[in-house]
Amino acid sequence: MTDELVLHRLDAGVLELVLNRPDKLNAFTPYMHMALRAQIDRASQDSAVRAVLLTGAGRAFCAGQDLGDRDPRKGGPRPDLGATIGTYYNPLIRALRALPKPVVAAVNGVAAGAGANIALACDIVLASDKARFVQSFAKLGLVPDAGGSWSLPRLLGEARAKALALTGEPLSATQAAEWGMIWRAVPDADLMAEARALALKLAEGPTYGFGLTKQAMQAAATNSLDAQLDLEQDYQRRAGASDDYAEGVTAFLEKREARFMGQ
Repeated sequence: MTDELVLHRLDAGVLELVLNRPDKLNAFTPYMHMALRAQIDRASQDSAVRAVLLTGAGRAFCAGQDLGDRDPRKGGPRPDLGATIGTYYNPLIRALRALPKPVVAAVNGVAAGAGANIALACDIVLASDKARFVQSFAKLGLVPDAGGSWSLPRLLGEARAKALALTGEPLSATQAAEWGMIWRAVPDADLMAEARALALKLAEGPTYGFGLTKQAMQAAATNSLDAQLDLEQDYQRRAGASDDYAEGVTAFLEKREARFMGQ
């Protein structure tokens, strides 16, 4: 890894990305956005990348947007936050959701504002038992962004989603797991080992089928049952024609471990 805003390392098919502004709780700046997007684009295009692991440096996962340059006491025109969202956050969430490879988030500390919702845009979320999720927009007079107003009601139901969004109260990782907002809360000392093991397991799996599964699950949020059945038929046809399926069946019949290539 190098001394950059987003540290990156590719090992055994896992692209590990670390948000790297620990002194600012890994809050986003335009440059950090561009660095992260570049790595997500790399993951999309590079066949050597089979899975992505996203975490934060220091004691936080991500505190959302860096407000240092948004100080209204300095005067001048008020910021166009819609432009910020349209330029940086929306493309990032779309890229994470569209990536045809699994993305694991290892939430190592506080995940606040857009930082919390970026974690929720990942496919599997593990969190330290010391981590907290905070919809901090309420404390600033803002609306949940980075997909928060979409993901929270779907994960938690409208009642809990509204309560978290309107109060800005922290939600512990343990409670988030109990409510089904994340996959699992794990002891802080075990987080990265467990997250890396999970990402490696996914990277060694049939990633072509994983990508189709990811897209099918996401489409179900808005599809009717009939539309989803048709989508399953189409995706299963694609998966059944893949080299990974042929290898999986062959390995099963030969009673050996499969060697998937993501094709």
